[in-house]
Amino acid sequence: MSVYPPDGTPDPRPPLRRRLAELRGPQVPPRPLDARALAALAANPGCRRRALLDGAGVDKNRLAEALGSPAAFGQSQFAIVRGNSFEARVKADGGRELIRLLAEHRSGPALPTPVPGEVLLPDLTAVGPEGRAARTALALREATEAGAWALLDHPMLALEVAGTPAFLEPDAVVVRPDGRWTVVEIKSFPMVDGSADPAKVGAAARQSAVYVLALERIAGLVEGASVDHSVLLVCPKDFSNLPTAASVDIRRQRSVTRRQLERLTRVEELAEGLAEGTCFDPERPREELTAAVESVDAAYAPECLAACELAFHCRERARAEGSVTALGRSVRGELGALTTVAEALEAAGSHAAAGPEDPTAEALRRAARLRAEALAEAAARPGPPAAGTPAAAPDSPEDP
Repeated sequence: MSVYPPDGTPDPRPPLRRRLAELRGPQVPPRPLDARALAALAANPGCRRRALLDGAGVDKNRLAEALGSPAAFGQSQFAIVRGNSFEARVKADGGRELIRLLAEHRSGPALPTPVPGEVLLPDLTAVGPEGRAARTALALREATEAGAWALLDHPMLALEVAGTPAFLEPDAVVVRPDGRWTVVEIKSFPMVDGSADPAKVGAAARQSAVYVLALERIAGLVEGASVDHSVLLVCPKDFSNLPTAASVDIRRQRSVTRRQLERLTRVEELAEGLAEGTCFDPERPREELTAAVESVDAAYAPECLAACELAFHCRERARAEGSVTALGRSVRGELGALTTVAEALEAAGSHAAAGPEDPTAEALRRAARLRAEALAEAAARPGPPAAGTPAAAPDSPEDP
């Protein structure tokens, strides 16, 4: 990465990129967004903190470690090696096995299964992500015009997110003879008796929805091209290393992801609200980093623990502030204007805190009454004998 010294030399970068580089730190290269991060970002569009950090290319994992709240999730090295080995097996033989699986699970009109030698394998080699994205778009156009089966191995797709480009790399994209493009997701978790873990399938569907949105931008410029809204999920069959597949309809995930990404505040607007000199360089002192991070609003929810590197830091802050977001999005939605636990408790126990016409306060007061009645009933109910105390013997006919 080029670093422009403060010696009066004009910085040729656009103002936005220059500003984002200042937020990362002059010596810190940007961390590119991937589909997994975009899916997590779309699931929580109200979090301005994540939108800014991801848009600026900040390494949130290093940032969390510098803040003293390192992330506790991620793939093990064994899982990565196993996944790479399985993907190589699926794509062996020039991708013919993968095309066969797609032909078996196609969602469109019947198409002939290709014979050896009929699968095009475009060369996607280029310099930099921009070059690879341009080469991928050209390969998609050429394969569509050829009217043949084509397999694009790890193509590069571009998608604008919050005003900044994000470069995405799906496992594969297949071009069918009828001009339809299908995203292929290859995962290492097993598919037992034709079904897999619903949570993992859902995560793969959300990730694939991002790829579909990026492909649609290219398909709109290619005559006769269309993007399939059913992606091919390839997994190991049962507990073997043999591939099997299933077609996953991602229309709902695509609609949700598109709507959420459109709601994201543009990165330049978020950056404009920061104080001069704000920087998220992990090499800076912890106090300075904490102040910089806290200067950007967050929207923490327990679901963040499985998707964001800063989740533990945000959870600690939410608990310290007594924010109801730490209790979950559903609770936050039910409480309405009550944003802290203290406000909710006050509304539950005092008519002065909120008028009787407030449905939220009335529901809290009713819940508090029911809880008090349940506790009183439990306290009045005789409990089991204490440990070591002999139980009374049952009455006997021989007793006087």
